[in-house]
Amino acid sequence: MQTDKDLFDLIKEAYPLNPREEFVSATATNLKQTARKINRKKRIKQFSFTSTSIVICVVAISWFFFLGGKDVISNNHNTLQERNSSTTTVNNQDPLVFIYQSHNLESFFTESKTNDPIEAFHDTKNITLVGERLSQSLRNRGINSIHDNTNIMGILKEKNLPFMDSYKVSREPLEEALTNNKTIQMVFDIHRDSRKRSETTINLDGKDYPRIAFIVSKTSVNYEVNLKFAELLHKYIEERYPHLSRGVFVKDNPPNQNTYNQDLFGNSVLLEIGGHENTLDEEYRTVDVLSEIIKEILSDWTKQKKQ
Repeated sequence: MQTDKDLFDLIKEAYPLNPREEFVSATATNLKQTARKINRKKRIKQFSFTSTSIVICVVAISWFFFLGGKDVISNNHNTLQERNSSTTTVNNQDPLVFIYQSHNLESFFTESKTNDPIEAFHDTKNITLVGERLSQSLRNRGINSIHDNTNIMGILKEKNLPFMDSYKVSREPLEEALTNNKTIQMVFDIHRDSRKRSETTINLDGKDYPRIAFIVSKTSVNYEVNLKFAELLHKYIEERYPHLSRGVFVKDNPPNQNTYNQDLFGNSVLLEIGGHENTLDEEYRTVDVLSEIIKEILSDWTKQKKQ
């Protein structure tokens, strides 16, 4: 039985494949014309797609600029300008508050990765960030402040000084700031306590806030003024955020006469904000509240001076 291959071989022998030149030329012409038609259809489709895309873009841009989109750009631009202008204005104002941290490496369990309060320190994620947050929060409320982020613990280590000398080291930038900025009205030395979370934390409207303790040195020549200032802060907070303040605590340190540098300036207070079991985010909540209270007190002082 013959296979398909045998049949094809017989056909090739009977009909040699030698086409005429006219046939080859005509076939080539037909193929070129067909190819041109196919390409033309593709170009038409591509052009239609491109044209449609351009029309959609034009309509979108027209709507954006003529039906309110322009206002969006303008509003965003104006908001950015206002924000920059506000920041510039505050920075150009005389500072009213000085913020520093005598124990600048005090940190939290969540950052120091330890369960030992004695070891809850961190080189970067520490109480200094809380001081910076307070300073920023005050600026957001239109109050310029000086935040000193001197690495007190680093200086103690470099000079081989004992921990108890931290207030002597932090005293220097405070003295310099007070000398160069006569407009300062409040001084805050920010710390965190070593008490348990149950003592240092309160829940307000479903959120945890570290509580604030106001510490005043009785050995300071400014004791009476500072005590009155601490009590005022406590009163304002207690009226607006009950129990957020732990109260005012007076410290008498006759052995080393440590005044927490409160002898340098009236309206000075040491703040213990939360404890080692709190978190930075919680600390930020409390100092945002504190900035609100500070602004209110400063505003009231201004009103009293005008009366």
